[in-house]
Amino acid sequence: MVDLKGQYEGVKDQVNSSISNILDSSAFINGPDVHAFQKELEDYLGVKHVIPCANGTDALQICMMGLGLKPGDEVITADFTFAATVEVIALLNLTPVLVDVDPDTFNIDVEAVERAITPKTKAIVPVHLFGQCADMDALMQLAQKHNLYVIEDNAQAIGAVHTSKDGSKQKAGTIGHVASTSFFPSKNLGCYGDGGAIFTNDDDLAHTIRGIVNHGMYVRYHHDVVGVNSRLDSIQAAVLRAKLPKLDEYNESRRRAAKKYNRAFEGQEHIIRPKTVNGCQGICETCDCHVFHQYTLRITNGKRDALAQHLNDKGIPCGVYYPIPLHKQKAYADERYNEDDFKVTNQLVEEVISLPMHTELDDEQIAFITKTVVDFVNG
Repeated sequence: MVDLKGQYEGVKDQVNSSISNILDSSAFINGPDVHAFQKELEDYLGVKHVIPCANGTDALQICMMGLGLKPGDEVITADFTFAATVEVIALLNLTPVLVDVDPDTFNIDVEAVERAITPKTKAIVPVHLFGQCADMDALMQLAQKHNLYVIEDNAQAIGAVHTSKDGSKQKAGTIGHVASTSFFPSKNLGCYGDGGAIFTNDDDLAHTIRGIVNHGMYVRYHHDVVGVNSRLDSIQAAVLRAKLPKLDEYNESRRRAAKKYNRAFEGQEHIIRPKTVNGCQGICETCDCHVFHQYTLRITNGKRDALAQHLNDKGIPCGVYYPIPLHKQKAYADERYNEDDFKVTNQLVEEVISLPMHTELDDEQIAFITKTVVDFVNG
């Protein structure tokens, strides 16, 4: 699904040299590379504050802690996503409220969000799924109307650009009140272990979060807020520093691969290609709204599971993201949920399949993959 070894070859000299320097200096935690990466990512995103942390799940949890959400507060998020998003809501004794998603972009359905708002609702967590932003214009308007926080889960869309209705552009993760991301190795910007970060333009919130990530300390042994131990280590920061200048190049490589996939699947009756928020399906030459963390098809003739097995038999990696809706997971099942409210998600989990998507894909690989898919689905 990803070619981390191939990508490593392009940054090998810088990564190896940086890691060697860190080993020599022994500045393993909060060393110069961590501070440099923080500043470089702030500049790339155009955001005032980046607070690195240990992983993307911690980042989400710390966002909610920083906003002062209290047990019983309701937090609305998408039913069709990875469990980490709802996991941290439950861990903090907040009340998760799951809603359906858009059938085209797979992102949270704004109308479903509005229907789910109650007097106990305090925050919305849109997940920028598979590499493109949710409808942030509508979500921010909704949040303003109901005095809610918006926490962007940007683990899959770093580098994507959101174009507002007025034509202004912002990087994913810089639009809401606060955002989280993950630097898990397979992400578009990935380190060689675990890592994450929080973004915000709010000075006071950034100050609070900087204390939370470090045991609640601003001064050593003075614990001013309840915190956690969640810090990005220097070696991971060095890897990320080597990759960050290449992020736009990496994302453009993914877009080129997606265009080739899309053209190969054009006109296939039982294959629905991924759609972008602007409707161009990533084919237009100027598209910057999607960074294709995943390239996800919908197989509509009931052959999805058989196709997955066939691809595996042919040595082609694939993934089903995600096979079970969150509202049907044992840990998050709740009698409040009505199946009629999750029609799209319940259909997607039966149809979606993700194909290999990374910066090292070549034409021969794409041709082999697409021919294998088309021949099987139509066979």
